[in-house]
Amino acid sequence: MTTRDKILADVRRNQPPLVAAPDIAVWEDKAKAKGALLETFATVAGNVGSRVVLVDSIDKLKAHLVITPGSRVLTSMPQLLDIAKDAAQFANKAPHEMENVELAILQAEFGVAENSALWLTEKQMGTRVLPFICQHLALVVKSTDIVPDMHAAYLRTQGSDHGFAAFIAGPSKTADIEQSLVLGAHGPRSLVIFVLMG
Repeated sequence: MTTRDKILADVRRNQPPLVAAPDIAVWEDKAKAKGALLETFATVAGNVGSRVVLVDSIDKLKAHLVITPGSRVLTSMPQLLDIAKDAAQFANKAPHEMENVELAILQAEFGVAENSALWLTEKQMGTRVLPFICQHLALVVKSTDIVPDMHAAYLRTQGSDHGFAAFIAGPSKTADIEQSLVLGAHGPRSLVIFVLMG
């Protein structure tokens, strides 16, 4: 017996016993309580520094936006092209061309109640760097697209094929230097989440 075979035999012999996977019905039960999911989502989002605004329509969303004249605003949502430029037009340009974006308004595919993370794919971002280089970020998610936890979130992403995607939760923050909290050190200084009810 070679040394390699001996090591592999030892590894096989010392495997822990198999443990049954948790019952997925628990997650399905959580998903049924949509009102509780939204309340949890909003509470957690507030705790990590985001602001949650419930709106009934895109028009009501627009009414909540405060856009300074002359500021650069990009979106990947066709319904908002009357107040912002199309982010997709920057997809093949250098990321530095977006360094002065004041506000990015993007549609999230879904949100996660337990940590207020929002799942965005490259398609929703318009360009990969946009949600990270803008000064302020506004994400839009449908209330029906909030899942209870990361288990349900990963089930929802199964089978999707994206070149790039990310979970985003809260504005950028760090407290590395002197344990002083700094917002916007590595990304947006603020995050507002518009939840489309219905």
